Amino acid sequence: MSHSATDSVDDIPLYMQRLGARARAASTALRALDSGRKNAALTAIVARLDAARPALASANAADLERGRARGLSEPLLDRLALTPARIDAMLAGASQVAALPDPVGEIDGLRYQPSGIQVGQMRVPLGVVGIIYESRPNVTLEAASLCLKSGNACILRGGSEAAASNAAIAACIRDGLRDAGVSEDAVQVVETTDRAAVGELIRLTASVDVIIPRGGKSLIARIAEEATVPVIKHLDGVCHVYIDAAADSDKAVAIADNAKTQRYSPCNAMETLLVHVEAAPQVLPRLAAIYRDKGVEMRGCPQTREWIADAVAADETDWDAEYLAPIIAIRVVEDFEQAVDHINRHGSQHTDAIVTESVTLARRFLAEVDSSSVLVNASTRFADGFEYGLGAEIGISTNKLHARGPVGLEGLTTRKYVVFGDGHVRQ
Repeated sequence: MSHSATDSVDDIPLYMQRLGARARAASTALRALDSGRKNAALTAIVARLDAARPALASANAADLERGRARGLSEPLLDRLALTPARIDAMLAGASQVAALPDPVGEIDGLRYQPSGIQVGQMRVPLGVVGIIYESRPNVTLEAASLCLKSGNACILRGGSEAAASNAAIAACIRDGLRDAGVSEDAVQVVETTDRAAVGELIRLTASVDVIIPRGGKSLIARIAEEATVPVIKHLDGVCHVYIDAAADSDKAVAIADNAKTQRYSPCNAMETLLVHVEAAPQVLPRLAAIYRDKGVEMRGCPQTREWIADAVAADETDWDAEYLAPIIAIRVVEDFEQAVDHINRHGSQHTDAIVTESVTLARRFLAEVDSSSVLVNASTRFADGFEYGLGAEIGISTNKLHARGPVGLEGLTTRKYVVFGDGHVRQ
């Protein structure tokens, strides 16, 4: 069925309830699909999108034109653009998801109990996933692919700035699902740009099992505060690298450089560098030269400024800042304990790393730092679903219940107990 404005978009609550009801029905049908059918649907979607490149380009050009008229910044326009290379990457990503192992139906821990029954746990889809995102139209296909492969129906609500692009992608997804004999309601894109639709979606407890927001802090904070449906999310990416006294200085410099400057805008970029007082003379002057050359503003504590004369004096707000920009906060610490205390006090439980040659301190760091990703002798920029071998991710979670860290296919499933007997009855 083609979902159009006839679905009473003027009546937002009714429109969203209908989307939810259709998604719930589709999720029941998806549970019965085997991996071959799901992969066939993904392959058909990719074929439809590949054939529709001119239509995608035209829709995206219209979005870009409207965006420029509205005064969108260049970074936002860049995220909005669907270049031929990005379309190539988008289609390659969906094909990669099709090639991933399907977690649905896996049974773990199956063992006999004294009664003679066998008890294990089976991976099953969450059901219906609502995804709210901004700017990047490629997320429409990425989210749809991951949800479809994991057996979930999804309701996608993209940003108004990408409305035409998202609609064009959604049309191809519907056509591909129909080609494969899968319900078109498995992937539904909210057609209204009215923000009230978001408020309705995050309260559809009868139809939606989980909400995943992807966007700026204000969007995620609003959804976390107002949703009655469970939310998988992270708010901030205040990520740290701690250079220990026992660090190899060459490794330390390379990691601290990469974690900050490889890209400034991702949520796994380092924002605060912590340096043991004994390592400071070896690494701070070298890092300062690199950051200075790359135009990174350095904000430091008094001890940092003894080693980096042109560093700006840091204040308390810098330790809690997610800059997403060429700015870094630097603090010299007296010992390992002070570094861990700083991370647990000021971090956002996203991603934190230690550089050390001490196995004992590395193990302590892994145990004592309370973050969703903790790394030893590696850049924080590795905290990513692709780099972790998940194939793709639908977001990062700092939740402690259900999914934590990069959320891939397994994060879009849950477990249920399964029991095998042979006429067993309880005595």
